[in-house]
Amino acid sequence: MNEQNEILDYWRERYPQKFPKENEIFSKVDRGDKIFIGTACGEPQYLVNALVKYVEKNPKSVADAELIQVWTLGVAPWKDQKFDYNFRHNSFFIGDNTRDPVNTGFADYTPIFLSRIPELLKNRHIEIDVAMFQASMPDKNGYISLGISVDITKAAVESSGLTIAQLNPRMPRVHGDTFIHLSEIDYAVFKEEELLEYKAEVPGDIAQRIGKYVARIIDDGDTIQLGYGSLPNAILANVKNKQNLGIHTELLTDSMINLIQLGVINNSMKSLDRGKTTAAFCMGTRASYDFIDDHPGIEFKEVSYTNNPLIIAQVPNMTAINAALQVDLTGQSTSESIGSRFYSGIGGHADFMRGANLSPNGKTILVMESTAKDGEISRIVPFLDSGAGVTLNRGDINYIVTEYGAAYIHGRNIRERAMDIISIAHPKFRAELIEQAKELHLIYQDQAYIPGKRGEYPEHLETTRESATGIYLNFRPVRINDEPLIKDFMYSLSDKSFQQRFMSSRRDMPHSRRQDFVVIDYTKELTILACVETNGRETVVGMGQIIKMEDGKTGEVAFAVRDDYHNQEIATEMLKYLSEIAISDNMEGFTAEVLVNNKPMLRVFEKMEFDLEKELEDNVYNVKMRFDEWKNA
Repeated sequence: MNEQNEILDYWRERYPQKFPKENEIFSKVDRGDKIFIGTACGEPQYLVNALVKYVEKNPKSVADAELIQVWTLGVAPWKDQKFDYNFRHNSFFIGDNTRDPVNTGFADYTPIFLSRIPELLKNRHIEIDVAMFQASMPDKNGYISLGISVDITKAAVESSGLTIAQLNPRMPRVHGDTFIHLSEIDYAVFKEEELLEYKAEVPGDIAQRIGKYVARIIDDGDTIQLGYGSLPNAILANVKNKQNLGIHTELLTDSMINLIQLGVINNSMKSLDRGKTTAAFCMGTRASYDFIDDHPGIEFKEVSYTNNPLIIAQVPNMTAINAALQVDLTGQSTSESIGSRFYSGIGGHADFMRGANLSPNGKTILVMESTAKDGEISRIVPFLDSGAGVTLNRGDINYIVTEYGAAYIHGRNIRERAMDIISIAHPKFRAELIEQAKELHLIYQDQAYIPGKRGEYPEHLETTRESATGIYLNFRPVRINDEPLIKDFMYSLSDKSFQQRFMSSRRDMPHSRRQDFVVIDYTKELTILACVETNGRETVVGMGQIIKMEDGKTGEVAFAVRDDYHNQEIATEMLKYLSEIAISDNMEGFTAEVLVNNKPMLRVFEKMEFDLEKELEDNVYNVKMRFDEWKNA
């Protein structure tokens, strides 16, 4: 600290004109000026309050000044109506402090892609007369760092007619495009104070469930972008077992820094800025600010770089994860408004989602809780509310994730995506959404649905198994939206396989028959799919069913495997798992019908070491098996 003070004293002596009294500085602010204020946790609190105090003492000195900011977290004295004559706020993103003023007409909101703002400032389409910002102490060469807020601050400082820096020893010196020489600013005020901190909510159960689903989509080596709040925290808490993740984001958070410290994020697989965590600003705690101070592996740059879709597109495996307020059954979403009420803003949301869509093997993931207002309102709706801003259109989103699962809608037609999205809505709203979708002709008019517990997806039955031949299989119960997968599976079967499984000469499987396999009462029957995944796409390679008898103690079992996956021991693994499920449900055995020429299926039963009985009748074996001996094996 003594060394910093000595350096500051040196530069004060060299540039005495840059360190006048505060009243002299603020006297340079003219009526009608556009005044930029640094972003979020980088907001120069002392300068803002000092300006307001100056105006209180000199009420006619500043009139109709426009305060321009990306986002304010807490310092907003201009909200007091007594300053209406002096200030009017204009934000590029709406937060808690600005939401009511904007929606009641006492403040302004400028909707724009965050990546485009620096260009507007530099081209003077939005003029900045005064820039008030916070920076680190000068180094021995006279350079100050913008620290945790580069975003649009760098462009505002370089474009402003008058620049006022608050030099704060608490501001970290951050590497990247953050440095400005003291000779390039007009005035500096020394004031040590704690930086604003953003402490995200601790993820609750719903957020953790969403995080678990998102973590399944993130692959080793992905470069990720995340927003702020409890959902991103939950997502990052679930990726601690991943390897070689990278960061290219606008916002750096505590959770990301934690993963850097754990070695999960090392940026080793990035082709752009390899080895570097790339961000535009930081919202976190003091511990995070200390960590990024003079850290050579962390670089902050303008949002014209971090958020530029053409830059993002150059990052292979870019995975953009952003939150929404509402999504409709066609795949449109809003993150900026609730109906006609402005709530947040476009921000970098669309920048990253569109850039990731252009990235080689990129992914876009939209996350949200399925309901709002303590479960009273569904965030999934037939169409966005009237007046809502469409932040992402129908082609922007790959995955939508709620606490009820992940819907992959990329490349899906309207009917398919509507069913996919309904499947991750809160169960109490699904029946209503089905009926609304029918009325809008988005789905089949005879689409069936089983409400309540009987139709509630048994997620606990999802598991991963490896066949004896080394194929990794995802076993999971069928969902209401799996009809397209079932269709592909059914028509992949040869005539012989189809006849052996369904014992029918009929070869077609229309919607009216297919939906019987996916719309099921889970308390009475169960369909388990064996899936393999390639590039995020599921393929059903096997299907097994249990239909319980009236007594619930026994059930009819059947299964089939795609012809091109025969002799891979998939049927064996399927029957093993179906048996485990039945035993855990206190069932005592299975029955099955097997055509006499279906020797491979018969061998599957025999390999299980069941207590097996076979009775031949009309070229069909009636097979009965009990679990007693098998359970004790």
